[in-house]
Amino acid sequence: MAESVGTNWAGNYAYRASGVVHPASVEAVQRAVRDAAASGGRVRALGTRHCFNDIADTSGDLIAMTALPPRYELDEAERTVTVSGGTRYGDVAEQLDASGWALPNLASLPHISVAGAIATATHGSGDRNQNLAAVVRAVEFVDGTGELRVLRRGDEDFAGAVVGLGALGLVTAVTLDVVPTFEVAQTVYDGLDWPTVLENLDAITSASYSVSMFTGWVGGVQQVWLKRAVRDDAPEAPETFFGSARATEKRHPLPGVDATACTDQFGVAGPWYDRLPHFKLAFTPSNGEEIQSEYLVPRERAVEALRALLPLAERIAPVLQVTELRTVAADDLWLSSAYERDVLGIHFTWKRDQAGVEAVLPLIEDALLPLGARPHWGKLFLDVNGVVPSQYPRFDDFRALVAKYDPQGVFRNAYLDRLLD
Repeated sequence: MAESVGTNWAGNYAYRASGVVHPASVEAVQRAVRDAAASGGRVRALGTRHCFNDIADTSGDLIAMTALPPRYELDEAERTVTVSGGTRYGDVAEQLDASGWALPNLASLPHISVAGAIATATHGSGDRNQNLAAVVRAVEFVDGTGELRVLRRGDEDFAGAVVGLGALGLVTAVTLDVVPTFEVAQTVYDGLDWPTVLENLDAITSASYSVSMFTGWVGGVQQVWLKRAVRDDAPEAPETFFGSARATEKRHPLPGVDATACTDQFGVAGPWYDRLPHFKLAFTPSNGEEIQSEYLVPRERAVEALRALLPLAERIAPVLQVTELRTVAADDLWLSSAYERDVLGIHFTWKRDQAGVEAVLPLIEDALLPLGARPHWGKLFLDVNGVVPSQYPRFDDFRALVAKYDPQGVFRNAYLDRLLD
């Protein structure tokens, strides 16, 4: 029996689905899809509810992939781990580390599900770090006919299916590349002015394994977070960073907010999974009541993009909590925001003011989309002129994959209708 649906994690989106079904097995997922296909109905996968738009909604039932039995299969010889799609990254990370292994990178929050993150090209930070989907070795999913499929790296359809927006099927398991475990030390610096950032952007973002800058746009960058991989050839964090001093108190990305939930700072080394995210798994992530948007611009146009947004600072500030600037390395996944190019991610954590945010987004998109920006699939964007598909060279090929794996449109919803039609 389906239960009532409710809202996403942040509370800004109320699901319109008829209910939520909690399958106890992969076979139960297959039955749900077959039943929907037979009746002309629709279903969608539901993970940890961390999307800020209608990408995960449906006119039928949502299938809670977090309800599937846990799966954790470490293959040290192949350097992979296979996990259930609904597993949270933080839970995978702790098990991996206990066995001496790690993932190359993590997103800001360890609370998100593996399948949901890779389906939307969610990422962490670092000039040499690709998005989370780039370490997928294989993906297992139930297609629109109820058949269980497995695609592996090197298969013809693999690069188009990994960042799949939930359009090809319900992901039941994912195999990820792993690396030997490592430690990370995190140091926060207070304040850089805009001229310093614009003149030294490459040097700033390449200064550590993972770098994040936080700004309110008015008055410069308030904080720089350097996450240093503790290895023999990794230099110590400097006492000052482009003239900015180390923070002497633990910092939250939002000025004045209690930092207890944030991962440890002050250059103290700790496990990779407890430093690469900004927030600890045991705490409520981020600020809770918020809306998020993100636009990933080609790295060679990053400074141009920042200069285009600075005149909008006074329009952005009233509805903004904070903006984070991060870099992501290129990959070969068709619908990745970093497909075939390095990018700068410009991430907006908004106040939960839907109307206010939607009033300012057209200004931001008018500035960034002409520069080749690609919006994060799971965050709020408008694309009123429908230009986003044109930012992806393989988008027509992706449309063909959707028709191949979901011929009856079982996984279609309003979001996909807008995007694919």
